[in-house]
Amino acid sequence: MKYIITSECVYCYECVDICPVSAIVERDEQLYINESCVSCGKCAEVCPVEAIRVNNKK
Repeated sequence: MKYIITSECVYCYECVDICPVSAIVERDEQLYINESCVSCGKCAEVCPVEAIRVNNKK
């Protein structure tokens, strides 16, 4: 299960701070979850605007 950060992101960086494997990075003025994500879900739990979701696309 891989998470994605949607356009609803308000750049509070709470997810960056809580990620245990530093999988959330900023690139091109957007936040992304990279391949080191372990799908713990902590980022989604802490997001104040629910901008982090499970990516159902394969």
